[in-house]
Amino acid sequence: MAQEINTKTGKIRVVILGGGFGGVEAARYLDRTAAKRADVEVTLVSRDNFTLFTPMLHEVAAADLDPAHICNPLRKLLRRVTVLSGDVKAIDLVGRQVTISYGTSALTRELPFDHLVLALGSETNYLGIPGVAEHALGIKTLGDAVMLRAGVIARLEAASVELNPDRRKRMLTFVVAGGGFAGVETVGAINDLAHESLPHYGRVDPREVRVVLIHSGKVILPELGEALGLYAQGKLRERQVEIKLEAKVIAYAEGAVRCSDGEAIPADTLVWAAGVSPSPILKDLPFQLQSGRVVVDSTLEVPGAPGVWAVGDCAAIIDPTSNLPYPPTAQHALREGRRAGENIYARLQGKHAKPFVFKMLGQLATIGRRTGVARMFGFKFSGAVGWVLWRTVYLMKLPRLEKKLRVGLQWVLDVVFERDLAQYVTLRDVESLNRLLETTRHEGSAAAPQHCDSENVA
Repeated sequence: MAQEINTKTGKIRVVILGGGFGGVEAARYLDRTAAKRADVEVTLVSRDNFTLFTPMLHEVAAADLDPAHICNPLRKLLRRVTVLSGDVKAIDLVGRQVTISYGTSALTRELPFDHLVLALGSETNYLGIPGVAEHALGIKTLGDAVMLRAGVIARLEAASVELNPDRRKRMLTFVVAGGGFAGVETVGAINDLAHESLPHYGRVDPREVRVVLIHSGKVILPELGEALGLYAQGKLRERQVEIKLEAKVIAYAEGAVRCSDGEAIPADTLVWAAGVSPSPILKDLPFQLQSGRVVVDSTLEVPGAPGVWAVGDCAAIIDPTSNLPYPPTAQHALREGRRAGENIYARLQGKHAKPFVFKMLGQLATIGRRTGVARMFGFKFSGAVGWVLWRTVYLMKLPRLEKKLRVGLQWVLDVVFERDLAQYVTLRDVESLNRLLETTRHEGSAAAPQHCDSENVA
């Protein structure tokens, strides 16, 4: 039976929460199908007005790519879907509406829904370790990558002025926690940026630069297998990266990273890439959770909640082959988002939803300049071949021809020219922005009611 039209609005309302891989892919499918119908309204709610191609974040951190190269404006990707920039504050399943906040004054708006797609992704999990959440950098958002790049350059600038050897050593020590894909690619990026910039900082002794990777396991990149992990370790060590295995960060205090093996590493820079957790708003919903993710059936619909779907890092979807949840990777999120869109459209047409089934194609990682590792279709690749494969695959996956051309051209120019060392973001910029936001919030809180009726907002 086809979906009944909401008698109050005259339309079937589909609301997608999240502008990551899963949410945007669902929106793009519905943009080409259901959103063409006059009786269907599709809305995408995203914290940012762009979707971020996260596999290339470390290239922004390394100054190999500009931030704009890996961002796609949602309003250019979606022609018929309504895009709203805001944060999800509450989900009312009984009243079938979502409350979002938007703007610097945190105004609120309700969005009624007939179908709801939960694609809120995940956020950095600092595991409650003292000092990490307050002082460590992340590598999950575009802002994280931009600040990391600026931070590395700022440390080089400061070290070129500093005369105290102990303070200079702390400035030039960069620690990355986490030996998975994000951590390994980030440590390679930092190492390249720091060492390849040193010829322009004549007063900095290359022997003073220390880059450390801390991993709790016996080998880095465990997802790729021991052989490729050992290869990656060997290459990183050749490039002067220290690797501490079977160790964890237990605190970051007084300018030192304290490790479980008793070592304290004086460092002004700690990058946390050791864990993420699903959106905390899921805990407020009356759904069964598995490791913080919403349990869904094979069609991606939440059992007992008709019209509510979950994809990506938000969803625990059982792989019928292994009877284990599918891993929360981008390639899974993309296909889950599309299948959720297909199933919603099928419901609108009175058809049956189809189950989600997918076999991972492979995994890839870069470990520094022109070196990579990959496992594709059961075959292993490493070195320059792995690096070329990484760039080829992800360039193909990057949305929109314009961005593909910009990134490809930048990579070509990178062979000829040195990376840019301008520090575009400084501490003064961050402090000024914070003061502006605080002033705006204060003015907003003193204004008239910060609530907008959803029926009266264009």
